[in-house]
Amino acid sequence: MSSKKAIKSAFESMLFTWGEPLDAKAAADVFNISKQEAIGYFEELMAEYEQEGRGIIIRKINQSFQFVTREENADYVRSLCTPVKTRRLSQSALEVLAIVAYKQPVTKGEIEAIRGIRCDRVMDGLMKKELVCEKGRADTVGRPILYGTTDVFLKNFGFSSIKDLPEIEDIETIAGGIAEDAEEDIAAADDGQIKIEI
Repeated sequence: MSSKKAIKSAFESMLFTWGEPLDAKAAADVFNISKQEAIGYFEELMAEYEQEGRGIIIRKINQSFQFVTREENADYVRSLCTPVKTRRLSQSALEVLAIVAYKQPVTKGEIEAIRGIRCDRVMDGLMKKELVCEKGRADTVGRPILYGTTDVFLKNFGFSSIKDLPEIEDIETIAGGIAEDAEEDIAAADDGQIKIEI
């Protein structure tokens, strides 16, 4: 059995090499330890990086972990890198994404009832971008598909879990002002590495 220090050192190397969010279970299987032990080691690494004020930090996304640059250094990274041209999510896409995020699991019918218009094309776009995925079927007539957000959504919006979503009093207001707030959230989350195209 490897020592705790050796496992944490290996986890650092794995995070660096993997690039994408690394699932704690996959990391645990490498050392034949439990997922909870692996999460504990990752969280210790997170605390160490944060305590030292490192330019690279570890971000938790549900039960996965990823190296990211510190937000305070975004301007320096942006100055160094060649700007990447991106297109923001459309107003319609932001509205639908906000409804899915707050009402999930939710059917297209429920989304359309809130917005007042069809959302097939917008949902297709969000699914292609892997921001939304199928979560099963509703126990109602016709068993319509239920939709929810993905880990890609959490990553792009800077959330660790869906519980981090800001609270809202009235879900019906999403079709109005929430989309504007979401656009501001994307701008705030854009630290030079977060790019969403639609």
